[in-house]
Amino acid sequence: MAGVLSGRVCIVTGASRGIGKGIALQLGEAGATVYITGRNKETLQNAAQEVSSRGGKCIPVVCDSSKEEEVKALFEQVQEEQNGRLDILVNNAYGGVEAIFNNRKKKFWEMPASIWDDSNNVGLRGHYVCSVYAARMMVEASHGLIVVISSMGGLIYTFNVPYGVGKAACDRLAADCAVELRKHGIAYVSLWPGFVRTETVVEKVINGEAQNEEEKRMQQAAAQGETPELSGKCIVALATDRNIMKLSGKVLFTYDLARRYGFQDVDGRAVANYRSLKFIFSHIPGMTWLSRIIPGFLSVPKWVLALVSSKF
Repeated sequence: MAGVLSGRVCIVTGASRGIGKGIALQLGEAGATVYITGRNKETLQNAAQEVSSRGGKCIPVVCDSSKEEEVKALFEQVQEEQNGRLDILVNNAYGGVEAIFNNRKKKFWEMPASIWDDSNNVGLRGHYVCSVYAARMMVEASHGLIVVISSMGGLIYTFNVPYGVGKAACDRLAADCAVELRKHGIAYVSLWPGFVRTETVVEKVINGEAQNEEEKRMQQAAAQGETPELSGKCIVALATDRNIMKLSGKVLFTYDLARRYGFQDVDGRAVANYRSLKFIFSHIPGMTWLSRIIPGFLSVPKWVLALVSSKF
């Protein structure tokens, strides 16, 4: 898809590593000008060089998404350097990874209360602040795409309480912002990757020592997970979809988008369907045998997921 985003201007927050870097790599490969943010200058510059090597132009900007003055300065820089143009914002920055791993198996009352800020100061408030400044530029131009990176944690309990609350709020952020942006021709979506083989996951999960059967199953799932660039392929496809407004306000799965637009992961593997009954039963103790006889195309409908998670 090289060149399909030539001339487009993008911002990807939290792109020094992981999913953010993977997204920036795909946007660069598609020919876009990509501003990437992070808090570490050295890793940010290394990432920018790698993104630029894919064919696009990448500008690293040291920016802490928890500090509004730094976010404001970022958008002012883009406004000045790109003559007011901004086509895509990807809200990906997240500050709670280390806190999650350091507090595994603890209940919310056993953790420091500050874990709320670790999870949601950058990973929710920061997304809102970035969305505010991006929308001001996009509304002026009457076009644009904003993506917030969320997860299944917005639907079912995952990791800890602040994580799940934050991800559910990210999904609501996309839905509500989409309502107000629709008449301006701007789409806002929430993207749910599956299990992603980020650097941290490889180090702490795949290469870590599993202590029990649950951790062994997590290792296996992680080893079969998506590359960080798959989310980038999804966003490139969304950005070139003429009917993108039909998807605005929705939660989108990477698997569904890969099937919708007809692509595989960058390593050539088919994208795992985390809603398939085959996948689900393969991770339930005592029921793994069912995964060998259930057809892979049978999936849990999205309306069932919504019904199961209903609070009414």
